[in-house]
Amino acid sequence: MALVALISWFRTRGQTHTRDGYFLAGHGLSGTFIAGSLLLTNLSAEQLVGLNGSAYAFNLSSMAWEVTAAVAIVLMALILLPRYLTGGFTTLPEYLETRFDARVRRATALLFLLGYCLITIPSVLYSGSLAVLQLFDVPALLDIDRSAALLITLWIIGLIGAAYAVFGGLKAVAVSDTLNGVGLLVIGVLVPVLGLMKLGGGDVLAGTAMLVASHPEKLNAIGSSTDPTPFGTLFSGMILANLFYWGTNQYVIQRTLGASSLAEGQKGVLISGFFKLTVPFMMMIPGVIAFHLYGPGLTSMDDAYPRLVREVLPVGFAGFFLAVLLGAVLSSFNSLLNSASTLFAVDLYQPFRPRADDRELIRVARLAGTGLALFSFFIAPLLQYAPEGLWQLIRRFTGFYNVPILAIVVMAVLTSRTRHRVPPAGALTAIGFHLVAYGVLTFVWDSGIHFIHLYALLFAVEVGIMAVFAGSRPAEPLVPPAAHAVDMTPWPHARIVSLLLLTAMVAVYVLFSPIGVAG
Repeated sequence: MALVALISWFRTRGQTHTRDGYFLAGHGLSGTFIAGSLLLTNLSAEQLVGLNGSAYAFNLSSMAWEVTAAVAIVLMALILLPRYLTGGFTTLPEYLETRFDARVRRATALLFLLGYCLITIPSVLYSGSLAVLQLFDVPALLDIDRSAALLITLWIIGLIGAAYAVFGGLKAVAVSDTLNGVGLLVIGVLVPVLGLMKLGGGDVLAGTAMLVASHPEKLNAIGSSTDPTPFGTLFSGMILANLFYWGTNQYVIQRTLGASSLAEGQKGVLISGFFKLTVPFMMMIPGVIAFHLYGPGLTSMDDAYPRLVREVLPVGFAGFFLAVLLGAVLSSFNSLLNSASTLFAVDLYQPFRPRADDRELIRVARLAGTGLALFSFFIAPLLQYAPEGLWQLIRRFTGFYNVPILAIVVMAVLTSRTRHRVPPAGALTAIGFHLVAYGVLTFVWDSGIHFIHLYALLFAVEVGIMAVFAGSRPAEPLVPPAAHAVDMTPWPHARIVSLLLLTAMVAVYVLFSPIGVAG
């Protein structure tokens, strides 16, 4: 971990004194750093423990959250990224101001910040700390009670992550993510291989044969209505959830906005898509192996991965695994902090202080990042007192801001150059409608609709609302501004690689289906 910090400092020293340098890594990120940062920002301890636990208790249906991201990644690379980079934008709300007005920019920035501060940042910090606690039995190591161990772990992770985000800016986050991502891939391959060896009595092939021959239903990714992720959701709200995450979520797309060119940005995004297809093998097969080794008798499904790791990983790798695990947690935490402070400084502070220079903006961003980190330190521990209710709340709460923001971006892309461009009032009305409707249908009245299907239903209604506004009182057609901060020549292989990615996605589903190994 010290080595990662040293390399990150060496690669970023003297490059964080300007706005572009601090918020967008000076437009100097290559495809490798973008892919590495996207991978580790997306994959954290929550996936390591949670996805393996889901595979242990059910089957591989929850791989949909990872594998079907390929569709959204292709749309991001080919359609959205060229529009973002053409305008030289720092944030998504800044892009939306050019399509609508300053009110829409402020509204979407506030939606992001409220979601990040109240839910996403504290939950990432808590889930990561909990995973470290489970995997390394910190209370026993330090001879203290569980609550005290959680607080110590949480503050250590939080302070280190905040240091990267507050002092190093986006490039320090991207460099550290890429280095830790290499470690995550090593562990991600090592654990299932060693697990198969243990299952097969020292023979990987024998272990694989047992995995396929016994309980093949555990390898089925075609989820039924009783599984965590029904297969039908892939064609409704799942597409929208993934498109929001990979195409409009500030803390994910910010590293693509820092690309050195459109070609490098497209490379990074598409490479990360191929890594996503390996998630079932690295982060779900170990859960199935745990089921074969320990049966259905574990106290909690979330104990499946920690127990397997403790039993199969050589002692010499324990410290390396801890560093990788902490690196994955730090990545998600520091990326969120970096993006939240960017949103505050660029979208809320700068419009009220248009004469603020780069030094003032960076100082405000650092103060905001420090404040948000401290706030999350006090909110995150509260999750331990009612984990089941709060976890359910967290899973559903993101629906308050992801669906309306995605609907607005889609209409901005589709109508900006037409005679029926959506006016700002249409976007603001859609946001207001969503907050009320989603709150009622999720927390007041049980509609019986799966929350992923609810995403799709509300998305369609909100697009319809904006279409009505566009038809009745449209805004003038728009010629988007072209800043051309980087070379906008597309990657020549982007389309063929996108086709390969989508084909590979289908192949993974065929493999883990009743006509594949699950049969």
